Amino acid sequence: MVKGNKYGTHRVIEPKGTLPQPAFKISNDTSIFDNEILIDVEYLNIDSASFTQLKEEAGGDVEKIKSKILEIVQERGKMQNPVTGSGGMLIGKVEKIGSELRDRIDLKVGDKIATLVSLSLTPLKIEKILKINPEIDRVEIEGKAVLFESGIYAKLPGDMENTLALAALDVAGAPAQVKKLVKEGDTVLILGATGKSGLMCSYMAKKMVGNKGKVIGQARNKARAEFLIATDFCHEVIIANVLNPTNILDEVLSINDGKEVDIAINCLSIPNSELSSILPVRDEGIVYFFSMATSFTKAALGAEGVGKDVTMIIGNGYTKNHAEITLDLLRNSNKLRAIFEEKYV
Repeated sequence: MVKGNKYGTHRVIEPKGTLPQPAFKISNDTSIFDNEILIDVEYLNIDSASFTQLKEEAGGDVEKIKSKILEIVQERGKMQNPVTGSGGMLIGKVEKIGSELRDRIDLKVGDKIATLVSLSLTPLKIEKILKINPEIDRVEIEGKAVLFESGIYAKLPGDMENTLALAALDVAGAPAQVKKLVKEGDTVLILGATGKSGLMCSYMAKKMVGNKGKVIGQARNKARAEFLIATDFCHEVIIANVLNPTNILDEVLSINDGKEVDIAINCLSIPNSELSSILPVRDEGIVYFFSMATSFTKAALGAEGVGKDVTMIIGNGYTKNHAEITLDLLRNSNKLRAIFEEKYV
């Protein structure tokens, strides 16, 4: 076998010259190059925005969701939702390591790993879908995947269930980025605070703001608000409609002494929430879009349209040490871990 491109361009079928993520189709041939890793896949965690779209398109029919996933992977050689453009991540067992990598990485055949790069660029071949859990966006499969030389991964920890680690690592970029962005004394708004990434971001933000700061969590109804209040991850909780930006703004102002927030974190899985993230933020504040349903155009033109001078950050799923930072949250908080074990394992 020969050495492929570090970033996987050798697997791009259409259009030539692009990287695997923006490519329409890539090769999912399981004969690996010398600088690739072959993974025996157990679970896919489909990106929340993607799975929400698939569920809606299928009318909640699990068999139709299965068919659509198989169709996408067959057509593209990867799991990249054609509507949202997003993917997800996977866990599996290392089956083979290319000769160029064997002495350069801390992996051996048989190790259980989670890939920390998107399924939207990962060569994937699904032999069979065994089970779909639509409540947590998880797909159990028999199949193979390929990790490029540039691909990042995490060995699954020995102190927690593999599925628990998968649930956390699926959103690892969010709390790790919050740790970098939020400072002591900040006022932070978390949109979608009751979801997987929202809970982790709320918990991390509360740690970072300290005694002089404030974390405001948004919930869409009374039941979710009561759940969020019970976690004690937020100082204040609002019930508001994320598709109604002025409703979000009014609710924030009402519990924040008429002031806008310093930072807004968007952890939603639905489109058209850009202005709900921007409007409640003060001038020169920060808006962090972790949601893969975010439209750059709507965010950029929306901020301009309401005269908001804010720094807007795309939710890069990777930041240094994000896997350990996120897993440590579960280790350090019995309450957070219990919620994840109940909802996502």
